[in-house]
Amino acid sequence: MTAINPTERDWLQICSQDCDCIAGQSALKHAPVTFRHPKHDIFIPDHTDPWTSLRRVTHLGIVSHQDDLEIAAYHGITECFHSGDKWFGGVVVTDGAGSPRKGPYADYTDEEMQAVRKMEQQKAAFVGEYSFMAQLGYPSEDVKTQRQGPVVEDLKFILEHSQPQVLYVHNPCDRHDTHVATFLRCLEAIRALPLEMRPKKVYGCEVWRKLDWLLHEDKTMLWVDKYPHLLRPLLGVFDSQISGGKRYDLAEEGLRHANATYFDSHTTDNTSLLTFAMDLTPLVENDQLDVQEYTLGYVRRLEADVAQRMKKFI
Repeated sequence: MTAINPTERDWLQICSQDCDCIAGQSALKHAPVTFRHPKHDIFIPDHTDPWTSLRRVTHLGIVSHQDDLEIAAYHGITECFHSGDKWFGGVVVTDGAGSPRKGPYADYTDEEMQAVRKMEQQKAAFVGEYSFMAQLGYPSEDVKTQRQGPVVEDLKFILEHSQPQVLYVHNPCDRHDTHVATFLRCLEAIRALPLEMRPKKVYGCEVWRKLDWLLHEDKTMLWVDKYPHLLRPLLGVFDSQISGGKRYDLAEEGLRHANATYFDSHTTDNTSLLTFAMDLTPLVENDQLDVQEYTLGYVRRLEADVAQRMKKFI
């Protein structure tokens, strides 16, 4: 795709907001949507023009790696699946070069692995009927180091033009460094936007550190039983992971059943499939909130609960 320089992009944005500017609307519809890294990829399953596919999004997921969306943002995917007025958009920030490989993929180079992972993510977007699937193509180090500027700008551009009602990101207690860094880049991008353009709800979701440890009142419960059959085909397309020895398809289905059953010891189950999330909305409503202190508040409340419960019986 041909890159749009900043002047052209600004002009297109202005024209798109002016309903009387017919030339601007036409130019916008036919202009490419591009991002800063040369390895970026945009996939639109139903072949809608890129700008429309961005602007119709109601639920957006921004994650680090291919297949993170289908785990972390599964609630948003199922909320929008077969819906006439809700659309899910997906963003994967990194290139997949560091993926573990085994079996038929054992001898794949990083370049070959990136191509496989990109194709698998496109397949998942097709199965889940995503509005658009953007893979930004950055090396993980670009997300975690001082080279993060372009990452934040790309994320800001997506958030600005999609303006989702609901955003799914990694939770800040995740034990994967790239996941935590990706969450922080997302927060930077959101806070660079005016309040009225920010998501109405932001959920920090489970991937590498699950959230069953949260106190009952700190858990956001995301029911994911709307299309129970959808999880396996969504994760099943990531053959490079499954053949490589990581059965995410089985693990995630089992986890959702376990969450539903073990959520509460004194009530019967109201759903058979449940994921947990942190409500991170206060962080995007108030820029003065310190993200580290906000996150550690969850941990401190757990510590106090454990101490109080033991104290009662010692």
